[in-house]
Amino acid sequence: MTVYLDVILLENIIMNYIILLATGIISKTKINKIKLLLSSLIGGIYSVVTFTIKDQIIFGLIMKILLSIAMINIAFRPLSFKKLIKQISIFYLTSFAFGGCAFFLLYYIKPQDILMKNGVLIGTYPIKIAILGGIFGFIIINIVFKLVKGKLEKNNMFCNLEIEIEGKISKVIAMIDTGNLLKDPISNVPVIIVEKNKLNEIIEEDILENTKKIITAEKTDIPDKYMSKLKVIPFTSLGKQNGMLLGIKADKVKITLDDEQIEVDKAIIGIYEKQLTKDQKYCALIGLELIERKMIK
Repeated sequence: MTVYLDVILLENIIMNYIILLATGIISKTKINKIKLLLSSLIGGIYSVVTFTIKDQIIFGLIMKILLSIAMINIAFRPLSFKKLIKQISIFYLTSFAFGGCAFFLLYYIKPQDILMKNGVLIGTYPIKIAILGGIFGFIIINIVFKLVKGKLEKNNMFCNLEIEIEGKISKVIAMIDTGNLLKDPISNVPVIIVEKNKLNEIIEEDILENTKKIITAEKTDIPDKYMSKLKVIPFTSLGKQNGMLLGIKADKVKITLDDEQIEVDKAIIGIYEKQLTKDQKYCALIGLELIERKMIK
């Protein structure tokens, strides 16, 4: 049977890229497509090497684990050992799901001259089987993780925020609220809800103490630097129906989640008059969408 090494390389690059992409999305890691491609290429080259070299030592379990660690480090550069273990676990789980889907498709298509050598599957099956297997596997694994999204560990429900307005910074703890879909109706920019007393260091007291008057236009003597930043946000939550919330556009928001920092340059801070929780474990609410939309660049 004629074997084309360039086909083996291309198929494995495609599969590795899809698996790494799914790993990044599921683990909520910022994705750099160039790094993903480089990592996929290394994995593809390894597959070609395993097919051509007779030395079985290179095909051992330890070598494959080391290759996985190298691919994860190149693709994502995890900042902690805990993050590395999490990403490797998702990488293998996703690989098993993709492999299962590919074998399922092969079983029904029944192509001829299938050969498994040193863990590399080759034969007269089209490259689209590998791609379809990856797509189906991604859909399945993504559905599974979405179903368990609401059962996240308690520590993963919180993140640290650094809010910058006019060069001043306030640091707060926020709870990741999947139900927080609040947005500015005009710009469609997501709103982060923050307790008023946590904004004293970055917003003038005159603004914070007159939020209701500003909303109803009873107060009009607003400093020029705030005029373009202030927004009125309608909401139907927080214990009140058809309410109005005063928001202020942040210059920058930095989110720290699982030892990873995410910078957001478009976010509105909704000024909340009351306390969000009695024990003050968190004083802000941030929507999951705001975090997820910054994962891919």
